Amino acid sequence: MDYTFQYPEASLTVDAAIESVASHLAAAPLWYGHGTDNPDDEAAWLVFHVCGIDYPIPDGAYAQSVTKQQLQRIDELLSRRVTERQPLPYLLNEAWFAGLKFFVDERVLIPRSPFAELIADGFQPWLGDIKPQRILEIGTGSGCIAIACALAFPDAEVVATDISPDALAVARENVARHQLEDRVQLLEADLFNGVPGKFDLIVTNPPYVPVEAANNLPEEYNHEPLLALKSGNDGLDAARGILHDSAAHMQSHAILFLEVGAQWEALDSACPELPFMWLEFEHGGEGIAMIAAQSLVTANR
Repeated sequence: MDYTFQYPEASLTVDAAIESVASHLAAAPLWYGHGTDNPDDEAAWLVFHVCGIDYPIPDGAYAQSVTKQQLQRIDELLSRRVTERQPLPYLLNEAWFAGLKFFVDERVLIPRSPFAELIADGFQPWLGDIKPQRILEIGTGSGCIAIACALAFPDAEVVATDISPDALAVARENVARHQLEDRVQLLEADLFNGVPGKFDLIVTNPPYVPVEAANNLPEEYNHEPLLALKSGNDGLDAARGILHDSAAHMQSHAILFLEVGAQWEALDSACPELPFMWLEFEHGGEGIAMIAAQSLVTANR
């Protein structure tokens, strides 16, 4: 199949370029789920990026002319997306989370967590009157959740950990881009090891894919770091470690939000002693549990 544009004599508009890219994407055996879930949205993202159109989309953007140089760049990215099966955010070194733009590459997972909705709502009504002064994120990857939390709670100190030095290098770049070096501390740590103090809020999206399932994911996922995906035979090794040790790092009023995606039923069955509250999301996503510090203290006695 030919994934090359046939350049028209007349100038091509952004709208027409998006339509052409979308048709090529739709015809290819691709998997979506790294920021978009369909070829139309992915085509728009690709074309907007190349043409320097940012969000929110300005008036007249779709009628804007696309230069031949821009078409050539679009063509190059389209070809790589189809032939290499790389997720588009890696090709663009760009991902969006909670309305914010982040740098990403293959050292980190591509942000796609329903935590964005919780952060946008200030974790309400779950936090109630709690005004978190110290927030911990375990497994920060690109730093997107920690950064979004820091911006949502401007009076809070945020500590973000990751076991991967490579991931922390990406997170460091994003912290600097958002000018949060004074409030977001990055630590190399395996779960809670070496993490000082107690926190009012803990958020974590740890690895939760079972080993066998990770070996059978669509090709796009093979570009992501397996360290950030796989977590034992049932996918729950990291979650168990977090639940076992988190109470010692939580203030008495603190709340833990733990994401395990499609493994939520498995975790619920594996920990019947824990009164998880599984949250529902208006904008899609699943598998984030909320649990209070006191419940964790009681369960771990």
